[in-house]
Order: sequence, then C-alpha cells, then structure tokens
Amino acid sequence: MTTLIDLASDTLTSPSAGMRAFMARAPVGDEQRQEDPSVNALQERVAALLGKEAALYLPSATMANAIAVKTHTRPGDEVVLERTAHIVTSEAGGTALLSGAMVYVIDGVRGVFTEQQVVDAIRRDDPHCARTRLVCVEQTSNQGGGTVWPVARLHAVAEAAHRHGLRTHMDGARVMNAAVASGIPAAEHARGYDSVTFCLTKGLGCPVGALLAGERAFITEARRYKHMFGGAMRQAGIIAAAGLYALDHNVERLAQDHTHAKILARGLAEIPGIAIDVAHVETNLVFFDVAGTGLTAKEAVERLLARGVRMGATGRTRIRAVTHMDVSQQDVERAVEIAREVWGRARAGAPGE
Repeated sequence: MTTLIDLASDTLTSPSAGMRAFMARAPVGDEQRQEDPSVNALQERVAALLGKEAALYLPSATMANAIAVKTHTRPGDEVVLERTAHIVTSEAGGTALLSGAMVYVIDGVRGVFTEQQVVDAIRRDDPHCARTRLVCVEQTSNQGGGTVWPVARLHAVAEAAHRHGLRTHMDGARVMNAAVASGIPAAEHARGYDSVTFCLTKGLGCPVGALLAGERAFITEARRYKHMFGGAMRQAGIIAAAGLYALDHNVERLAQDHTHAKILARGLAEIPGIAIDVAHVETNLVFFDVAGTGLTAKEAVERLLARGVRMGATGRTRIRAVTHMDVSQQDVERAVEIAREVWGRARAGAPGE
C-alpha cells in the first residue's frame, strides 16, 4: 500500500511520540475554574511570547478569532479586513452570526494592505453609516500565499488604526512561521495589536488548541464569551501540554518546512503548464496555477491523489500545497516527480490515470 504524501494542509500533522508522552504526564485540574496548571502555564508562556499581559486557551483559532471580534465590537459595527482573510473566507460567516458585525474588505497585495487603505476604509461619523470599529490583519496571509507581513507595515497599520480610535486584531494562526522566516520575534510582529490569535495545530504539530492574547481586561471579557460559545473545558491540561511541548521542540524546525516549500515550488516551476512565482514562496504555503496543463484544479488534484499525493484545489485552476513536519524532503521530491508524470501526461493529451 502506497503511503500518502499529504500536502493538503499543515493541520494534518500527528502528535509525535514525544509529544504524546508529555501529554500523558501533564498535571491537570478544572480549566473552567482556572485551576489547570498545564493550561495556566501555557497561557502565561504564550502571553509572554507575544508580548501581551494575558492569554486564553481555546479549542480552535476560529473560536479565538470569533471571540476577538465579539469582544472588540458591538452589533452593527464594521470590521476592516483584507479580501482573502481567513475570517472572511473560511469561518462560516461567524462575524455576522456571533457578533452582528459587518465586514469591509480591502484589496491587498498577496494579503497585505497599507495604512492608507485603512484610513480610506473608515466610515464617516454619520447616523447613516456603520461604525468602523476594528482592523484585522492575518500573519502570515494564507490565501496571499503564506506571505509574511513586513513588521514595519504591521506597525504602520496598527498606528493608523489607533490614531483613528479603532481597535486592532491579528489573526496570527501562523505567526511563528512569520517569526522564523523573518528572524524577528513574535512579540515584535504582535506589537500594536490589541489582540492576537495564536494557533497550535498547524506547523507546531499539536492535535488541538489555540490561544487568544491581549490586555488582561480584554482577556477577562473574552473569557465570558469563551463560556458563552461553549469553549470552557475541564481537565484540558492533557491537550494544553502539547502546546508546551511544541514551544520547546517545534518552533525552530519550522525553517525546514519553509525550505521544503521552496524545493517544492522550484520543482513545480519546471513542469510545463504550471504557473508559479517561486520568489513569493516565503513560508510553508505554495500556491500555483495549472491552467496551462489543460486541467482544472479539481481534475489535477484528483489525478495526483490517485498516485498517492494530496493537495487542495482553491479555485478553478489554482492549487495549494502545504509543507509540514510530517512531510520530508524526500516526500516533497517524490511529489514533484509524480506531478510531472501525471500533469505532463495530461498536457500531452494522454488519458489520465
């Protein structure tokens, strides 16, 4: 049986033997009562990592974003985001349902926008208009191609928002990828943002969990929504311990994923009919277009999967591949070989497999 080379997402990692053993030994308590020592330790550590006063452990980054928006806004307020932001494209309309807030989308460049675009998006103070309340950025930008926001741009956007009385939130689901790729500490990326989402289940390799960090008063209010949204847990230290282990063992190794993504991108660029800008592959996300092969993205990934490699179709001819800790350099090189065979045959007009 062929082992699947799974490049569909970095959420597909399995906890390592070392992580599982560490989780099994974790001291636990009632998380909802704030008595779980492992959860408390993780919250303190992530808050310090991001340069914030406090943090809140949650089941998922989607819940963290939802709680952040809810805490920062009131029904009828407007949230400014980039058009491809995860909160806009992939969180099931939670901003509307849970917060009763509108979204104003900005057209950025690979997921990144400017401080002037923020200023231009602010509604006038008029009873006919929604109140612009919150500006959100996504670091790294997923649909932007794993783009790392330059720290100077992050700071400029936050400063512009605060200058106009707005709150700021960073969806930092992959902020550690940004920190490793840029060589700049996560706290510096997060500086100026009133809240930050921090995901454990992507490149860090944990089976569950995320955190929301910010000022202590903000986290106190966010905890209320955590309970309201059904996010309170009991002996959650067993899963929180995975985060503690990941921070000790899985941060620096993110650089390997970035290297593997570059290898994958360069290999794909050599396949006739594949359009990809290798220079824009900054972290572990690789986006490319297969229109030149004569296939749709759906057809292309189906043919690839039949040969034991999984990627994801994100548009009619656009595909995403993601490197992570469970994919080796050998796996990446083999994936390129299979893609060349399968898609090259399709371009030549031969029947697909």
